[in-house]
Amino acid sequence: MNPATPQLELDGLASPEVATDARESVPLCVPHLDGNEWAYVKECLDTNWVSSAGSYVDRFEHMAAVAAGTRYAVATTSGTAALHIALLLAGIRPDDEVLVSTLTFIAPVNAIRYVGAWPVFVDAEPIYMQLDPQRLEEFLCRECIAQAGELIDRATGRRVRAILPVHILGHPVDMAPVTELARRFHLAVIEDATEGLGARCYNRAVGSFGDVGCLSFNGNKLITSGGGGMVVTNHEGWARRARYLTTQAKDDPIEFVHREIGFNYRLPNVLAAIGVAQLERLDAHIAAKRRIAATYAAGLGGLPGIAVMPEAAWAESVYWLYTIQVDADRLGMDARGLLRFLAERGIDSRPLWQPVHRSPAHAGPRSFTCPVADRVNRDALSLPCSVGLSPRQQEYVIEAIARAYSAGRRVAD
Repeated sequence: MNPATPQLELDGLASPEVATDARESVPLCVPHLDGNEWAYVKECLDTNWVSSAGSYVDRFEHMAAVAAGTRYAVATTSGTAALHIALLLAGIRPDDEVLVSTLTFIAPVNAIRYVGAWPVFVDAEPIYMQLDPQRLEEFLCRECIAQAGELIDRATGRRVRAILPVHILGHPVDMAPVTELARRFHLAVIEDATEGLGARCYNRAVGSFGDVGCLSFNGNKLITSGGGGMVVTNHEGWARRARYLTTQAKDDPIEFVHREIGFNYRLPNVLAAIGVAQLERLDAHIAAKRRIAATYAAGLGGLPGIAVMPEAAWAESVYWLYTIQVDADRLGMDARGLLRFLAERGIDSRPLWQPVHRSPAHAGPRSFTCPVADRVNRDALSLPCSVGLSPRQQEYVIEAIARAYSAGRRVAD
């Protein structure tokens, strides 16, 4: 079947070849280990360099800095650890406020609370599902006041200290207005690029716009080290301090002297070895993701009730999780219904995260209205898009969604 012309009245699978895939599961997003991973891990095991020191950590940091377009990178045990350290580098103190995307995985908001600060949730814009710079500006201009050289939230009396934009799903936030607002209001920018490694905004790598950026190499990311993260920055002093804080803040090379509270956040060499092998394949992985996205756009773009994933003219998305939006009235079932329909056919999909302003973990006396994020949470569904997704598997997914349309229409009629 040509993916550009889904069979909307399909009652069975298109061919025996596709039917073979029907008996297999199609995972959402799994690692693709097709490079030097085995050789590099074996070298670590053969030489006994498996812990938080070794040449692969240095190589991984250098390659990550190049990929993020920054001068420095410091490896961490996770993207969440990188976010925690980045907030400390930016000088975020207890009872400060940090403006953050509400439509995100919960990790950056948790990290804000780790340092005793408070999140101020910013809604998404409706097209690309990213943090909305207009809503950001409205809060800064209408809800804040300059006082004694600091920006104060009128409602809470707290100091507003930073902006933490999160590039979700592999598409960038529009960083031009975000960085302009940060300059105007003297705010730090902590860039969460944990889902966006390799994406570009105005032909510049995400992670390089802020004072500090964060990457993730979790198992489902475009590039994985099994688990791991990275702090990236152009500030030499910040990079030096990140290295200090992530190694238990040890002050003497021999004696165990610690003048600050530090953290055991350094990435093991054996995981860095996997990350190096993966980063060697970064361009190929991005090309595969963009090819998968183009096939979905062609195969699903004409299907009533399905909005395919857009890309801004100023952006180059890596389509980390290919995410459609479902119009329940036109498709005949809502996003959760489609999730169940696909699951019955062995196809893994998932909704987006609960917007964090609605999370019981971050409930507080202050309420936030974020209608776009609420709608996207209701309507969005991420489809299988592993780097190694085969054309047959993707054809099967497209066929199944076409079947969902037919099934939904029959129920509606």
